[in-house]
Parts: sequence; C-alpha cells; structure tokens
Amino acid sequence: MCGSVCVTRLPSVRVSVLSVFPALEPLLPRVSKPVQYVGGELNAQAKPWEGAAVRWALMYPDAYEVGLPNQGVMILYEVLNERADALAERCYAVWPDLEALMREHGVPAFTVDSHRPVGAFDLLGVSFSTELGYTNLLTTLDLAGIPLHAADRDESHPVVVAGGHAAFNPEPISRFVDVAVLGDGEEVVGDITDVVREWKSSGTDRRELLRRLAHTPGCYVPSLYSVEYDESITAVTPLEGAPATVQKRTTSDLDEWPYPKAPLVPLAETVHERASVEIFRGCTRGCRFCQAGMITRPVRERSLEGVGRMVDAAVRASGFDEVGLLSLSSADHSEIAEITKGLADRYEGTNTSLSLPSTRVDAFNIDLANEISRNGRRSGLTFAPEGGSERIRKVINKMVSEEDLIRTVSEAFAQGWRQVKLYFMCGLPTEEDEDVLEIAGMAHRVIEAGRKASGRNDVRCTISIGGFVPKPHTPFQWAAQCHPDVVDDRLRKLREAVNSKKIGRNIGMRYHDGQPSLIEGLLARGDRRVGAVIERVWREGGRFDGWSEHFSYERWLAAAEAELEPQGVSLEWFTTRERDEAEVLPWDHLDSGLERDWLWQDWQDALSEQEQDDCRWTPCFDCGVCPSTGTDIEVGPSGTTLIPLTVLNPVGRELGA
Repeated sequence: MCGSVCVTRLPSVRVSVLSVFPALEPLLPRVSKPVQYVGGELNAQAKPWEGAAVRWALMYPDAYEVGLPNQGVMILYEVLNERADALAERCYAVWPDLEALMREHGVPAFTVDSHRPVGAFDLLGVSFSTELGYTNLLTTLDLAGIPLHAADRDESHPVVVAGGHAAFNPEPISRFVDVAVLGDGEEVVGDITDVVREWKSSGTDRRELLRRLAHTPGCYVPSLYSVEYDESITAVTPLEGAPATVQKRTTSDLDEWPYPKAPLVPLAETVHERASVEIFRGCTRGCRFCQAGMITRPVRERSLEGVGRMVDAAVRASGFDEVGLLSLSSADHSEIAEITKGLADRYEGTNTSLSLPSTRVDAFNIDLANEISRNGRRSGLTFAPEGGSERIRKVINKMVSEEDLIRTVSEAFAQGWRQVKLYFMCGLPTEEDEDVLEIAGMAHRVIEAGRKASGRNDVRCTISIGGFVPKPHTPFQWAAQCHPDVVDDRLRKLREAVNSKKIGRNIGMRYHDGQPSLIEGLLARGDRRVGAVIERVWREGGRFDGWSEHFSYERWLAAAEAELEPQGVSLEWFTTRERDEAEVLPWDHLDSGLERDWLWQDWQDALSEQEQDDCRWTPCFDCGVCPSTGTDIEVGPSGTTLIPLTVLNPVGRELGA
C-alpha cells in the first residue's frame, strides 16, 4: 500500500559518509526558511568522522524552530562530544516542501552539523517530548534509507533509540525503534556508547547487540518481549534472558552534570531564544494529571553555586540577553530567593535578564517577581490554576485557592504589572460544565481586582485552555478521556460566559480543540497494535501532527478504523474507556519508580476529592520512587553562595559582580 507517499527501500549496504550539502544547496532557495538546514550555529560541533569509534545522530522530531532550543538534545550533544571516542550531530524534521524535493533529487536525511547522511551513523537517538512527533520519525527513517520496521534492519543500519517523556510508553512505536531509554539520559548515553563500541569490535550480529543493550540499565528492547492479547493484554513475556521489568535511570547529582555549558545559538527564529539553566529536576507536588512530575521524581536541586556557574558560562558562551531558570516549578527551589537576588545583583547594569516558566501561585511572591524583572522588561505574569473550580482542583491535586490567586495578582497589578496569563485544562476526570464555566468567573474577578489595585482600566488577563490527555505512570492512567465533542462544547460555553460581561473585553481566550488531544491520547496509552495506525497515517501523508495546519483528524479516524477494528479494538477503546485495577496496562513492565498500588490509591483519592501533600515538606507517603531508584529527595539549603564571578557589560567590558 503506497497511498500518497511512495516508500523506496535502499539496499542494505553502509551509506556514504560524505556530506550531502552539494546536492542539498541547490534545493534550499526553493523552500521556506532555508537557513534552518545549513548548520554552523555558534557552539555547534563537527568532529572528525574518522576519530570517533561510535557516532550518534541526535534527532528532535519537529521543525528546527522547535527542536533547536530543546534542552535534552543539547545536553546529550555536549555530553557525547566531550568523549574522545564518540561524536554526535543533530538533525530535525524537514518541512514537507523540502521532503518532496529530497525525494525528487535523491537527497537522504542529513544532519545539520556536517550534512552527513543519517543512515551512516551508528545510532539515531530520537527525543520525544510529545507523541504527536511519531510520524516525523517515520519520514526521517524513510528518507535515510533505514527500514521502517526494526525487524528488517541489519548490521548496516543505525540503531534507533527513543528517549524523552513519551518513551515511558514506547509500545505504539515498538515496531519502529530498536531501543527505548527510560529516564535521565546523561549517564545512559555513555553506557550505550560503550556497549556499541565493544560490539563493533566483536564481530557479532545485530541481535547480539540488542541483547547487550537490553541488559543496560534503563534500556528497553521491544523485540525481546512477546505481548499476547485477548482484547486487552493478557501477558508480556521477556525473551532471550531480557529482564522482566525495565527501571528508569536517575541522575542523582545535577551539579556533576552542568550541561549545556555552551548553548546553541540559532541562525533562524526559534520558539525560545534564551539561555536555559535547569535549576532542579523532579517534582513532588503530586498533580495527578502531570506525567512529567511523576516520572521525574525524586526532586534533585542544583546548588546555588552550581546554578551561578552555569548561568555565567551560558551567558559568556552564547551572548543571550535572557536566561531562563527552568524546572517543572522553578519557584519551588528551596533557595530561589537567593538565586534570583544573586543573579539580579550580578547582572545589574547589563542587558541580561532572568525569566521563570509558569509558576505556582502558592510559591510566588512579589519580591521574587521584582528580582526576575529587575534587569529586563516587565512582561506579563503566568500562573497555572489548571482547574476552574475548587472541586476540580481537589480532584487533580492542584490546591491553588482563588483567594490566593486574587491576592497575588492584585499585588502584582499594584506594583505595575498590566497583564496576567492563566493556564487551565478542559476534559478532566469527573469534570462537569460548571467546573469549566467557573474559569470565566475567575478571569472576571482577576480583572476587577487588577483595576482596583492599579487604578487603571487597561489591565488584561489571558486564559489558555488545553484538552486533558490521561498519561501513563500517573494516577489518571486509568481514567476515561473526554470526547472532543464534549470538550469543544464546554469551550464554546466558556467563551460565551467570558463575553457575557462588558469586562470580558479585557480577557483573551486561547484554546486547542479536542480532536488533536484525542489522538494524543491514543498514542499515549496505546499498545503495539497502534503502530499500524501510525504507519498508515504516515503513508497517507501525515506529517507534523502537532501543528494545527498539518493535523488531519479525519485521516487519523480513518486509519484507526481500518487498522484497529480488525484486531477487535477501536480508537474509543484506547481513549474514552475507563480501565479497572486488574487490567494489564501496556507499560506495566516499564518501571518509573512509582508503585502501581500507590498510583491506584491516588486515583481513588482523586475520585473522592482527597488531596495529597507535597512529600518534600511532609513525611514520606510511600510512592516508591526513592527506594526503587536508590535516591532521595535532595533540597537545600546547599550551604553555598552565588560566587562573585566577573560579568560582561553590553559592550564587552568586564564588570565586577
């Protein structure tokens, strides 16, 4: 079956390592944003090919403008290139205009650093932040001449390694990847490199390499597991001595891994143009919808001194005038006040400003906001209540009271801020129309409070609403997903409620319709049978499904009907159906550290609207992560200071910190 995309199989021979740029360059004037394909960014690396025993192509399966700022790829890129025996180059998904020309002129998938063919590398590492990038992986595999199915590859093909948050349930793409890596990547990429280097000198076959990788902690090799079904899964059986369960990798001491040291500076416009420093990893707030918070436990803070050194190195190496202090909830760092004041002091008088991602209302204060904005522009503040009503916030364990929110924004508006953005979700478990409509009332009261506090009528509030998708390794992994028709109807009613008052003119509303969320839900909680759906969608032209202008709900519906119903299941079976406790879930043999019984109990607590405390500041509630990963929660005070480094002013002269 060919559909609208013809797939050409190349012979199983080692691909040329020569640069494809001579063939690529004449095509670039004919495509949009050609600069994204030329490479040569500040801090990019292109090591000699012959000097490396193991060669990685690192892919972010989205456009350059989204992929280049990705911290995960940037970290692994530096870690691998610091090794004398390895090299790493980057590649991103190519837009359909260039894909068509590459097919027409026989140009294979390439890296942007040396423009070498992806098929020439030993490993293709793919970082999935979202499941909607799966079809872009298939495009790259096909353009590279790598067989789509892992079972069809031989020793001449790269080993395809999936990582990132979506790799915690790689079953939907199990037919396409050789290995999935669970957890933190800094150390495991070195282990994989060692295994591949030793295998290359052993003269054994690809199957032996996969067996060795299966015994590398954190590595899951799908082909070494047999899955049996009777509608739902009845058994997952390891083969050839593979471990019964695969446990995630956890990097304990972040100060030992101060990456990226030299951030890449893009040539084309990207979604984030700043240096980013991860100030801690993990979260124990216990938001039941949040896969990232669950799978990255326990909390590991970077020390005050470590943060200071990384910020200094990033600014010096990149020239960026903004530094983002990143984590899942940055204001929760136990020394955030010292970090922000120290950095604001250090860079006062320069153009270097600080930024925080979305922060929790109960971890925010106006002093923190003032330090963040001291050396830069005073932009809007962003908070994420997630649920409109107090009841639904209890269900999701996001206990932010409206009173706290109003008090915080009132103080901010009084101090000169003029806009605030609030993030919410629609389609949460047990949600009713009224829970969503209360978002409008909250937004109205934010504007009213802002006008009163500031004495001005030009304050604004933007509400941004996304469709909820139940994710693996969370208490909501058993929940029924809300149908897109219900989500869209609630959003329509919400818009009417926002506009029902004159004050609604000061409220902006941004939302995503429910259809892409349903497909994301299929890919997030699917099993191996969903792989046929992904492949069919791709063959029929599916590309860049995370972009609304490229996403086709009808194409996914048709593919799901054609591929799933003959197997006795359906799109609805994977998405809008609630699971019971006894059902074997596709990812049960992949261990995020969380006890399954604890997750189930937290799901029951959600249904009864019971809250769960943050275990950073309360006794352990036995989620299982710390003993299973051999780590503990690590928070300050670290006993260090932001050391007085020398900084540069905007014209390059040194300033004493």
